[in-house]
Amino acid sequence: MSTRTVLHDADISRALTRISHEILESNKGAQDLVILGIPTRGVTLARRLATQVAQVSGSPVPVGALDVTMYRDDLHRHPTRAPQPTDIPPGGIDGKTVVLVDDVLFSGRSIRAALDALQDIGRPAIVRLAILVDRGHRELPIRPDFVGKNLPSARDERVFVRLTEVDGTEEVAIES
Repeated sequence: MSTRTVLHDADISRALTRISHEILESNKGAQDLVILGIPTRGVTLARRLATQVAQVSGSPVPVGALDVTMYRDDLHRHPTRAPQPTDIPPGGIDGKTVVLVDDVLFSGRSIRAALDALQDIGRPAIVRLAILVDRGHRELPIRPDFVGKNLPSARDERVFVRLTEVDGTEEVAIES
């Protein structure tokens, strides 16, 4: 197996800065915006994006976590997946623009599960999707609104996002 780093810490930082500006532009500001990360690394990325959006807009942005474990359709293949806490900011999501954040978009199944989980929590006005790495190979008709890096990959390759807060290092690597 060989591993190569495709994004370093500065690349990740630039991608998140760009995404934060794109979120503000598409939402026409930070009003009625809620950013929800999908555990594990999506939550870290969501917090970073919320901080950057708040710095640029001058307004705090509610940020939280949305666990999708029990909504997944592949639990029979990954039964050891432990649920993480869902943390919806005060004020909820009803009538808000919700930006879902995840680290890697592959088949689209995690995002489908996230959309199902959102239905149980409330009714947002708009749901957008921010992804650090889009590697293709979609099995469902899901397309991100904001992408840090498109990374074409083979199905048998693995993409690893490592973030300082979770892993102690900052990189995106692909293993073949």
